Amino acid sequence: MSWTRIVAITRKEVLQIVRDPRSLLIILVIPLVQLLIFGYAVNLDVKHVPLCIYDRDGTQISQDFLKHFQATDYFNIVRLSNSYPDVVRNIDHGVCSVALVVPPQFAEDLHSTGRASVQAILDASDSNSASIGLGYAQAITQTYSSEIQIAWQLERGLAVGAPNVTFAPRTWFNEDLESMADLVPGVVAMVMAVVGAFLTSLTIAREWERGTMEQLISTPVGKLEIQIGKLFPYFVIGITDTAICAGTAVSWFGVPFRGSWLVLFGCSMLFLIVVLSLGYFISVTAKSQLGACQMALLATFLPTFLLSGFIFPIDQMPVVVQWVTAVLPARYYVSILRNVFLKGSEIGLLAPDIAALAAIAAVLVILATRSFRKRLA
Repeated sequence: MSWTRIVAITRKEVLQIVRDPRSLLIILVIPLVQLLIFGYAVNLDVKHVPLCIYDRDGTQISQDFLKHFQATDYFNIVRLSNSYPDVVRNIDHGVCSVALVVPPQFAEDLHSTGRASVQAILDASDSNSASIGLGYAQAITQTYSSEIQIAWQLERGLAVGAPNVTFAPRTWFNEDLESMADLVPGVVAMVMAVVGAFLTSLTIAREWERGTMEQLISTPVGKLEIQIGKLFPYFVIGITDTAICAGTAVSWFGVPFRGSWLVLFGCSMLFLIVVLSLGYFISVTAKSQLGACQMALLATFLPTFLLSGFIFPIDQMPVVVQWVTAVLPARYYVSILRNVFLKGSEIGLLAPDIAALAAIAAVLVILATRSFRKRLA
């Protein structure tokens, strides 16, 4: 293996990248665009749920109860209804997702028995938002109920007993339970997978379409030298994109970074070897840039988005699908990113994921090297 020939192939690939404005656009713009879109648009935090209120009691006590919903960021009171048909109309037209109906004897029931019921109507066409909104409403109602129960007992001279069980939650690693802190590291994995495989899927296919493959085959450059020379520029580009995305995640989105930058970039290099080898293998197999692009997107974007744990928890998937995710490199890299960013895990704790990535990288490197043959047919 000659490093002189590798440098020559690398220089040739760099010139092709510079002369292709589409590649430059993908390299410089798409990673940031993807990060911004997913960082802002994909948000699993449900706040300011539109709320309609139908207060049939109209007393000071019912108004005090409803003020608990007004004082929180989880709900946004958008309409005060005066009839059931108006409530139904607001739900049907999408004006509100949740409607609260306070019964006419709400204050009287609280005063006499210490108990009362409130009806909640939810638009469950979006089941996720509906279930979260229901949970918020139940939590607010339970807090108000505890306050009223204590006041009702004190008013009648009854002893107020301490609760038998107390619940004191303490969240680690993502103290505010913000979905952005969980999603943005996953976006880094998706950007690297898509951009890395997409760009390298054009390397050999471009040679076939431009008719320069004959010249490349006629040179004394070996298969491994061609592979290293063509992939090295994209390896540098991938590391640069990783630095840009990680820096943006920390400085712009405020995602905490508690781990080691050395561990992050070391694992990122290993993941880059995986996606670059995959893209190279696709390029050799497809022999056309259009087909290679389609295969690269299909092999990276959908698996990374759906099956890596980036959006949907793997342990909640069917068992067969969980087995499928075991061969997806993005699954292990997403886990590494979250552990490094949020937990600050040391390399010893990341060993299982790193070992899995290394095994997949070895298989793909061998597959990519053997798939390219220095012949026209």
